[in-house]
Amino acid sequence: MKDHKKDSQLEKLSYEEALKKLETIVNQLEDPEIALEESLTLFQEGMTLSRYCRDKLTEIECRVEYLLKEEQQNSLDVNDGQQSILPEENGHD
Repeated sequence: MKDHKKDSQLEKLSYEEALKKLETIVNQLEDPEIALEESLTLFQEGMTLSRYCRDKLTEIECRVEYLLKEEQQNSLDVNDGQQSILPEENGHD
């Protein structure tokens, strides 16, 4: 069962905050003295944070691709407009 309270708390985190929490969890999991149940809980939280970070990166990547395509299209539109403004060469000097 999903914990909606944790999901809403996760959504409030910035990418950087989530990544920092993930790094903290990784460091905790590297401790050889950690109890098995605690390590499992941390692992689950880490997987959730990892998924969240991956989804955020994918979202940003899509936005960047959209902006780049939009800019490329605008550039093509401007270039097309400039070409129609230029006088045609008729081969006479």
